[in-house]
Amino acid sequence: MAKIKLTKTTVDAATFGVKEYELRDTVVPGFLLKVTPAGRKIFMVQYRTNAGERRKPAIGRFGELTVEQARSIAQDWLADVRRGKDPSAEKAAARDAPSVKELCTKFIEDYSKPKNRARTVESNQGYIDRHIIPTLGTLKVREVTRSDVSSLTIRMKKTAVTANRVLSCLRKMFNMAEVWGFRDDGTNPCRHIPKYPESGKTRLITDDEMARLFSYLERADVEGLEHPFLTLGIRLQFAFAARMSEIICMKWEWVDFVSRRVVWPDSKTGEMSKPMNEDVVALLSNAPRLKGSPHVVPSIFKPERPMSQATYSRGWKRVLERARIPHVGTHGIRHRTTTEIANSGVPVKVGMQLTAHKTVTQFMRYVHTEDDPVRAAAETVASRRLVVLSGRPTAPQPAHNIVQPAKVLNEPVAKPAGFDDGHYSSNTKLGNYRPFRHRSGANRATPPGTKRTGKARLVAAE
Repeated sequence: MAKIKLTKTTVDAATFGVKEYELRDTVVPGFLLKVTPAGRKIFMVQYRTNAGERRKPAIGRFGELTVEQARSIAQDWLADVRRGKDPSAEKAAARDAPSVKELCTKFIEDYSKPKNRARTVESNQGYIDRHIIPTLGTLKVREVTRSDVSSLTIRMKKTAVTANRVLSCLRKMFNMAEVWGFRDDGTNPCRHIPKYPESGKTRLITDDEMARLFSYLERADVEGLEHPFLTLGIRLQFAFAARMSEIICMKWEWVDFVSRRVVWPDSKTGEMSKPMNEDVVALLSNAPRLKGSPHVVPSIFKPERPMSQATYSRGWKRVLERARIPHVGTHGIRHRTTTEIANSGVPVKVGMQLTAHKTVTQFMRYVHTEDDPVRAAAETVASRRLVVLSGRPTAPQPAHNIVQPAKVLNEPVAKPAGFDDGHYSSNTKLGNYRPFRHRSGANRATPPGTKRTGKARLVAAE
């Protein structure tokens, strides 16, 4: 093992033999050149970590790096070793770091499948296969930047809703990457990337539409215009403020007529239990049942299976058309019922039990502001203002009652100065406009606190 000052000349003069050998630099201890039997000349650095382990990582090949460049890198690495780092381990970790494609696989297997519902897992897999892997799959997890994620969302701006869902999936994936040690804490590249505004909004079913809807349901049950399982499902969805999936998967074994309660062992928010009122008890007691079918709303042609979402959705759309109601999705039923619960005056916590919402924020998103209560509140405020202006003592008024406006006293209204004879004495007549602050005349008093006020007082004193 020869020791020599490594220069371009000495490196060029080094010849390969049967065995590899090393030339160690006399300027930077630990810096060396390895010459292999194949003729490759590789710069390396040898050091011992703080834990006492020997390391000898390669810096680069001669020709790709000059001697001075390799020596400078060796000095930097040795300085890092003195600070407690291990450049060789960091290099190996960077080489073995997982790619985004590998992170996606681990995310689905180790996080999404154990924690999410099957439908959510399917959605996440679709976002990964169609959008994330084709764009970011080959990048290392540590190499993904905010610019990469932003470019992905910009390319999807024409499908704003899907872009928002992909961004949410990516954000959770990189949060888990920090948990699993693939990225440093607080380096999620999805931070500060805004979502696109989503213009879609569920329309509230009005009182008049509710009357027409239930009138048609009564007629459909009497005349056989719709399948009884469909009308039963719609009535139950209104009664329980439920999601469509919760109604079509509902089983008879979950219905307890003794305690008057239905318990869903699994739903979007986990296990769920809702009470049954008198109408629901009567509805389920008289509901048609197919022999051998465990479902309350079974499939029409396959009783052993629940009614499909497509059949239920198309049936709901047909019912709206026949009742002459503008289209609204089945989730509009949940919005309507939640609004009724909120406007009924029950505590929010009780309302959340009826709708199975987990947070107040989510509950309030389903509550729509109806026109009648707002109009009643506006009338109440206006009437109180008129009472105050008329000089009468105020009396507390309930906010939910419509109060008739108070009558204004028939008192003569004093005319401003300058209007007694019906003529305006200012110089603004006939298009001779001047700003109001510069006008003078009987109808324009001197504003208090101005310089002209002092002059007016002096004139009056004289």
